[in-house]
Amino acid sequence: MRLLIGNDDGIYAPGVLALVEALCPEHEVMVVCPDRERSAMGHALTLQEPLRVDAVTDRFPPSVMAWSCSGTPSDSIKLALEALLPEPPELVLSGINRGANLGTDVLYSGTVSAAMEGALDGFPSVALSLTSFSSLDFTAGAQFAQQLVTAIERRPLPGPWLLNVNIPAIPAADICGVAVGRLGVRRYRDVFDKRVDPRGKTYYWLSGEVVEEEAGPGTDIEAIRNNYISLVPLYFDLTMGAALPHLQAWTQASFGEALYFP
Repeated sequence: MRLLIGNDDGIYAPGVLALVEALCPEHEVMVVCPDRERSAMGHALTLQEPLRVDAVTDRFPPSVMAWSCSGTPSDSIKLALEALLPEPPELVLSGINRGANLGTDVLYSGTVSAAMEGALDGFPSVALSLTSFSSLDFTAGAQFAQQLVTAIERRPLPGPWLLNVNIPAIPAADICGVAVGRLGVRRYRDVFDKRVDPRGKTYYWLSGEVVEEEAGPGTDIEAIRNNYISLVPLYFDLTMGAALPHLQAWTQASFGEALYFP
């Protein structure tokens, strides 16, 4: 398959190298990644300055075409699809990210947003994350990526689905299997550390830690806790469908006939 790979950790991150090395022996691989760490960028795009790209020839196997991009993770995939690649990919992958993208993390994740850009352009896409910031062992994630790409090649997804994959940070032999489910909820305690720079100017550094998780049955968080790889299909439509009838009734009562319901 022709694969486009991006990430949010940057072109020199170990996770993308592990992913490329696992996939390039069997597939045609092209890589476009930010030129530096761009985590938690969400789906940001660069509009006020130009995007600059450089060919990268000293990082990946010789068969791999690779570029670094000065923009965000979404910039990188959008630029790849619309300007850089000689022909469209058959599958877009993002990762392997260092750190989990579980539950509500997906709203902030540059890794997920890069894959979402592929789905928005009509390509099946996969976001891959290792659930640890300290571990640099991407073996299990790379092995599963190989299996997943092979499965998609043999049984193509029915549309431009986005699959969000999280891999437990444990040896591959200890992973129990694959669990398909829905997003859980992660709540953070955000702390703004107030500091003063050498010139006497005050600045704030955001830090935070997970203080609560809703890991009900069938959630990605529960799957990771039980040593399963979690597999969640995502979609960009954020409409709260269950609320529509209530909102229509509320607006009818509030605004009368000055409404239009298609």
